Amino acid sequence: MFPYPDGMTRTTYVLVDGENIDATLGSAILGGRPTPDQRPRWDRVLAFAKERWDQPVKGLFFLNASSGSLPMAFIQALTAIDFQAIPLSGESYEKVVDIGIKRTLEAIADREGDVLLASHDGDFAPEVEALVADPGRRVGLLAFKEFTSQQLAALTARGLEVHDLEHDVKAFNFDLPRLRIIPLEEFDPLRYL
Repeated sequence: MFPYPDGMTRTTYVLVDGENIDATLGSAILGGRPTPDQRPRWDRVLAFAKERWDQPVKGLFFLNASSGSLPMAFIQALTAIDFQAIPLSGESYEKVVDIGIKRTLEAIADREGDVLLASHDGDFAPEVEALVADPGRRVGLLAFKEFTSQQLAALTARGLEVHDLEHDVKAFNFDLPRLRIIPLEEFDPLRYL
């Protein structure tokens, strides 16, 4: 574990932009709205985060609740696996999930701890860049690598880790129909025969 100077352990904050992950999965990979069975196994995301940096994890799952209703079954499922659901509402022109995540990233910048952000959205680049610039902090992105915004991808040169939700995190129960560059050491010709 990565201890604080006083002996306490650090925390990894896992921030999930559920709208972005769902939209990318649906429109860019599956070609339609994902069913519950096709969505990431969020418990695996938390397990990956805990194992990755060998420290406690605090999962924050941001939801747009501007409609006035809550997906209670989904929130209960998140709570059961130790995510904290953060249902936000605002005006129709406000990107409430983005605003909430940006504010949370800014607040984390003033605290100790490491960050894993599940999103592809370049809108978070300024806040992620500020976190990456802190030499004592580890920062990572959980995403489908080929759909990561260029603004976020550019931060890998500064130390941002990118972990593929399917291949690194193993967050799915099936192989997604993705076209990706395959490192030769991972190539299995039997998969294509």
